[in-house]
Amino acid sequence: MSINLFDLTGKTALITGGIHGLGMAMAKGLGNAGATIVVNNNSEEALIDAIAEYKACGFKAFGYVFDVTKENEVFDAIQKIESEVGPIDILVNNAGIIKRTPIVDMEVSDFKMVIDVDLVGPFIVSKNVAKGMIQRGGGKIINICSMMSELGRDTVSAYASAKGGLKMLTRSMATEWAKFNIQTNGIGPGYFATSQTAPIRVDGHPFNEFIIKRTPAARWGEPEDLQGAAIFLSSKASDFVNGHILYVDGGILATIGKPSNE
Repeated sequence: MSINLFDLTGKTALITGGIHGLGMAMAKGLGNAGATIVVNNNSEEALIDAIAEYKACGFKAFGYVFDVTKENEVFDAIQKIESEVGPIDILVNNAGIIKRTPIVDMEVSDFKMVIDVDLVGPFIVSKNVAKGMIQRGGGKIINICSMMSELGRDTVSAYASAKGGLKMLTRSMATEWAKFNIQTNGIGPGYFATSQTAPIRVDGHPFNEFIIKRTPAARWGEPEDLQGAAIFLSSKASDFVNGHILYVDGGILATIGKPSNE
């Protein structure tokens, strides 16, 4: 009997912050593979709109309001999700923020806020979800890292620090939890075409030209380009993949770039 290694039918996936953009694209990919989708947000209004969109696509989807940086809220929400929807088989730590400020001008409180959401949040959610996975004998955890897990850039010191830390947290989780049949990996998106990047993707914008020239694939990523990686790391196809960061970047990290005269 043949087995579809990428089939997620019967699985429940929690995608934190999966109410728009790349998080929603990955959630839709998991839904297309058969998973039940659970997403969260800090406020209910945006959550309602997101769930309506998922259901319009034919997915079984649920939304919960909680803050990933508050452990008591995370604990209560996970108990509700597993009671009302089902055991969490797949966790995608996608919720995150960025503050673009030069280091010398950045307030310590802002730096800490980014670290809290982008690094401490995945720690809190993973810690609480993993307890159930350990009891059940397995699960999949995907931390959404970044090219900034490997590279620095002007004005993103807090974000790069958090994502670099998340890369190492991913490896530490894999080290501790692999023996429980939990695969913990990361996805590192490159530059993607989203509503946030729309203003800088217009023809003639210097950053748009820079990204197209810097990327071997010669284009921005489309949100759907992340779906294959998310499905792979959520499925049986990745049962012996652990502590890996899968960069979906069109090849940017593979090259030093093209000479300026090309």
